[in-house]
Amino acid sequence: MTGLTTTRPATGRWLLTAVALAGFLTTLDNTVVTVALPSIQRDLGAGLAALEWVATGYLLTFAGLMPAGGRLADVWGHRATLLTGLTLFTAASFAAGLAGAVGPLVAARLVQGAGAALVLPATLAVLAVLDERRRSTGVAVWMASGAAALALGPVVGGYLSQHAHWSWVFLVNVPLGAAVVALAALAVPASRPVRRALDVPGVLASAVFLASGTFALIHGGEHGYGSPAVVAALALCAGGGAAFAVAERRAADPMVDLRLFAVRAFAGGVAAQVLWGLGVNGVFFYTAIFLQGVLGFTPTGSGLAFVPLALLVVLVTPLAPLLERRVGAGRTLAAGLTLVAGGMAVAATLEAGDGWGRLLPAVCAIGIGSALTMPLGSAVLGAVPQDRAGVAGGVFSVSREVSGLFGIAAVGAVVQAAPSFATGYATGLLAAAGLVLAGALIALRTLKR
Repeated sequence: MTGLTTTRPATGRWLLTAVALAGFLTTLDNTVVTVALPSIQRDLGAGLAALEWVATGYLLTFAGLMPAGGRLADVWGHRATLLTGLTLFTAASFAAGLAGAVGPLVAARLVQGAGAALVLPATLAVLAVLDERRRSTGVAVWMASGAAALALGPVVGGYLSQHAHWSWVFLVNVPLGAAVVALAALAVPASRPVRRALDVPGVLASAVFLASGTFALIHGGEHGYGSPAVVAALALCAGGGAAFAVAERRAADPMVDLRLFAVRAFAGGVAAQVLWGLGVNGVFFYTAIFLQGVLGFTPTGSGLAFVPLALLVVLVTPLAPLLERRVGAGRTLAAGLTLVAGGMAVAATLEAGDGWGRLLPAVCAIGIGSALTMPLGSAVLGAVPQDRAGVAGGVFSVSREVSGLFGIAAVGAVVQAAPSFATGYATGLLAAAGLVLAGALIALRTLKR
């Protein structure tokens, strides 16, 4: 197999636009389908179990194959992997939009996730070859696009399913995906090959470990962690994890060089990302339920509540690299994570009857704080050699996805154990705020000031 090194530097606004749009598209499909599920159920006569696969099939292959996608980005080259992933994602979106039965729709969602697993690590690897200043700006844009996509997913999905047809939740990706493919083909630089093995055992073991673990997290909260399918998935996850550790120790050229975690900035940055994901994603998932069930918001109003957060992420993100250059990545990230934790603590005080006046301060604090965490990706990528950028991007990306699932599961466990949803939600928010504050301390200690 061959890996690649860049023959010319990747520069320009068009490249950043291509990277941001690729990240936005693939992250949007994490949440865009959830609001359309009732329409899909009516049209296709899908049962509850089938609907779960429509919603979660994308996440299974996305999270499960992302480290492999990062390795392929190093082996095939960042540009080739990015274009392949975007093409696969776009074609699968077209197939999902045309699906007339639930089986083909689930299959298309699985292929969509596989395409996204190639795209996301490749976009980060493309940015890793830039100098420190442009890499910081590029990764900040990339992370902002992902945060905005997570917040806007329910809004976009609700609007399309209400005013058009549920199929447009997927079909909208087709023209956008084709445009991003064309833009990436022009803007992302070519590369020349360097010899590198693929590490097939590591690829397979990591896919089993992450896919089975993701399945257990998604379905454990709903069906119980003692159900036969979840127990089997947990056992498979443990076996896959052990096999992965053995494969990486024995490989002459391992897919994930475990020595990367001995690098202080890399390990600290991944840990901070995991803690941020544990807190924020659980809050995103249960806040929509809280707004409608406790505060009495309409479904549209609940979706709109996330718009100020997304707007603040986009507007404040350009300031994050400037602040990073003045005070350092560690202090910038610590400030951002502290703001996020503060916003969660404010949200934990919300009660039935409260409206926008009490909600907005919490939303704004989380939005501004999240924007200030954008230097995190650049700090992680800058800590590793360029020829490991794809794998580093895969590890960083999968930490975001899997930590989000853990966050939903953890907050869900707190909610279910409480005497009421409102009490459980408030307790879960405070627990999530504590995790995010722990991330702030790690960032302050491990990333450069």
